[in-house]
Amino acid sequence: MSSVLVVGSTAFDSIETPFGSRELCLGGSATYFSLAARLFTSVELVSVVGDDFPDEHRQLLRSCGVDLQGLETKPGKTFSWSGRYSADMNSRETLDVQLNTFGDFRPAVPAAYRDSAFVFLANGAPSTQASVLDQMGGTTFSVADTMNLWIDCARDDLLGLLERIDGLIVNDEEVKMLTGESNLIRAGRKVLDLGPKLVIVKKGEHGSFLFSNYFQYALPAYPTDVVVDPTGAGDSFAGGFMGFVAECDSLSLWNMKRAMAYGTVCASLTVEGFGVDAIAAANRERLERRYQDLIQFVSL
Repeated sequence: MSSVLVVGSTAFDSIETPFGSRELCLGGSATYFSLAARLFTSVELVSVVGDDFPDEHRQLLRSCGVDLQGLETKPGKTFSWSGRYSADMNSRETLDVQLNTFGDFRPAVPAAYRDSAFVFLANGAPSTQASVLDQMGGTTFSVADTMNLWIDCARDDLLGLLERIDGLIVNDEEVKMLTGESNLIRAGRKVLDLGPKLVIVKKGEHGSFLFSNYFQYALPAYPTDVVVDPTGAGDSFAGGFMGFVAECDSLSLWNMKRAMAYGTVCASLTVEGFGVDAIAAANRERLERRYQDLIQFVSL
């Protein structure tokens, strides 16, 4: 079993959904990823927060086994985001973003983390993501997330990053924007020509696709009827995927498929509560029961 390193945001989220609202709850891409991945293996978190970040949040992360040696505290306020979801929760409106200390985040990977074999670069500027790879040695499997902002405003940096990583995780809109292809299958295959060996395309409640030069794989979402808050579902998917691969310490095609299923299950747990509440409360036993349910759901 190997540990997994994640670099990304730790934040305060204010969320409105048809089921209610929460103010300034724990969030951030690296946070959701960490709480999902820790269900499989040890997690090393590199992020930044302000001096307003409460001890209770640190204690929660530590109690879940997340190593916080790489969590930097700077004077000022922690990154915050607020958003409102539509009635069907398939779309959301960003109401406010305050980058604060995350605005000039320059990840400094602790020496103890630099030999991590499994690295996840959560959503961020491609130049910042590349700076993490510059600090690493001996990485076996590196995967990055990105978004339409970077595809539009930092395309050259992103294309340079794609040549250096093993996998990319994007949603269906982003992969079409990146490749200029309107067909999802053509778009997924075209990303492989840009460098990554593996491309995962998320389609929200409709599941996900995996593309590689050796095989393709599609998986529906877990059929939960309890969707309270979709925030962090994609990051939890990535955490489950990377956490399982690191636990196996193997990049076999069979493990890639199983990792997709575990990522799907982690995402389904996350959406059943506000913020990180549900994924933080999850344990391996519950995860495995839901994994078996999903296998039965998709089996002929």
